Amino acid sequence: MSLAATPTRLPLWQRLFFALPIIGWIAKDLLFGDKNNVWFALIGFVSLWLSSALVFGLPGLYLPALALVPIIFVTLLFITWA
Repeated sequence: MSLAATPTRLPLWQRLFFALPIIGWIAKDLLFGDKNNVWFALIGFVSLWLSSALVFGLPGLYLPALALVPIIFVTLLFITWA
């Protein structure tokens, strides 16, 4: 018998999500990589948002904010529920 823990296989939905080209790579790196990767991903997200505002103007600034409304709403529900 070995003292080393055998790695468990990830569920199918996680393997499929991690197989996505950009989003999956970032998510896998955030879960299993260095803890500072959260800040790198956040800086990348903000940089993409500001770049879209420079390229597309005000719609590039407003539309991502509108897309984040449901996420913020669920976050506020979790904060008030706890």
